[in-house]
Amino acid sequence: MSEVDIRTERLKKLEILKKAGMDAYPAKSEHDTSIAEFLAGFEKLEKKEGELTIAGRIMARRGQGGIIFADVHDGTGRAQVVLQADSGADIRLFDQTTDIGDFVQFTGIAFKTRRGEMSLKVSRWKMLAKSLLPIPDQWYGLKDEELVLRQRYLDILLNEDTRTMFERRAKFWQIIRDFYLKRGFLEVESPVLENTPGGADARPFITHHNALDIDVYLRISLELWHKRLLVAGFPKVFEIGRVFRNEGQSREHLQDFTFLESYEAYSDVRKGMEFVKELYRYIAKEVYGKYTFEIGEHTVDLAEEWLLIDFSKVIREEFDVDPISASEGDLMHAASAAGAEAHALANKERAVDYLWKKARKNISGPAFLVGVPVYLEPLAKRSKDNPETVERLQVILAGTEMGKGFSELNDPQDQRARFEEQQKLRDEGDEEAQRLDLDYIRAMEYGMPPAFGFGVSERLFAFLENKPAHVVQLFPLLRPKQ
Repeated sequence: MSEVDIRTERLKKLEILKKAGMDAYPAKSEHDTSIAEFLAGFEKLEKKEGELTIAGRIMARRGQGGIIFADVHDGTGRAQVVLQADSGADIRLFDQTTDIGDFVQFTGIAFKTRRGEMSLKVSRWKMLAKSLLPIPDQWYGLKDEELVLRQRYLDILLNEDTRTMFERRAKFWQIIRDFYLKRGFLEVESPVLENTPGGADARPFITHHNALDIDVYLRISLELWHKRLLVAGFPKVFEIGRVFRNEGQSREHLQDFTFLESYEAYSDVRKGMEFVKELYRYIAKEVYGKYTFEIGEHTVDLAEEWLLIDFSKVIREEFDVDPISASEGDLMHAASAAGAEAHALANKERAVDYLWKKARKNISGPAFLVGVPVYLEPLAKRSKDNPETVERLQVILAGTEMGKGFSELNDPQDQRARFEEQQKLRDEGDEEAQRLDLDYIRAMEYGMPPAFGFGVSERLFAFLENKPAHVVQLFPLLRPKQ
């Protein structure tokens, strides 16, 4: 039977319910016991012999005539209900009008069937929401990934692995929140709409604010707001929030995603390394109960010693060019020879970034990337050992970057000079270069303490799950269906 025919039949059943005086979509339910509670407390409920009411979606039906069995799922568990002709329930109306997919309320007593299955003997039932479309019976193993993503609600309903993954995702962010709160960090919320987007090398989304009649940007980072809070006197802040970057899509990149950023005054990149290792190990233990993960072709053990990898050394060994001392022409030539396309050849910053991203693929980690050139990080302090580099760490797991932190630049004059260099790149056509943010520099001029800042996105969760980024989002953005 086609979907259209099934829908037509179910609409007829709606009419039967109406004629019987039953609302198919009531506002009120008498539900008083979850299925999880019903199953956990079954022995006591059976002895008590008192009535209780459960509710959920019918997932299976068996029998007809004088006895009908149905499996009901409410999100906490799955239980069997039994309707018998002599139990008081209107079994005939139930048989005529209910289908798999309907939300139904059942009132009755706990009892065990002859086979010993914990069940509810139904005395009354009530339709809560009549389904008009059938739940697919061939969903498992569905190969059309786009359909799975478009109808994620069915994927979660019918695929236990998907359901538990999103439960882990919720736990992942809660564990991170707990980690920071236990260490005295203040959770904050920063603006999503900005006059000047900053804090990352990324192209922003632009929208129009009708009330103020100005164009504004969706934030690409949380960083500059948080560092204003350091100026304001908060010593430890963090935020878990959505950021938006109008860039390409890939296994690792999405345009809107959840991001963590944190800032701790009077800390630095060396203390930060220990902090980050502790954070990642805490996530691994509390969410997954293990430290070792298979990610793509890499095996990563977060409990082992984290390596220190020097940025310039990797580039020199892989491409025979030094990212600090080489000329822009030499760097562009090296990137071109390595296969870079036009975007990556816009300037030396993009060329060197391309070289690094190509070289990192063979690094399993866990490791910290250090020694990054100043021109690639306009918001980090210069290194005392080598002023051409910054005090930055980047977490490397399974061949990619999985978090970044640094000793925050708090010299307003140095910051202005670096912003001006970034602005030149923008003026020359680099849409991902950062902007000259005079308001932020003014805040810095009131004095900002030394600090360690760190950020990591939901990409970490995707990698620990060994899945593409869009698969671990509940409802990833897709083109409208034609």
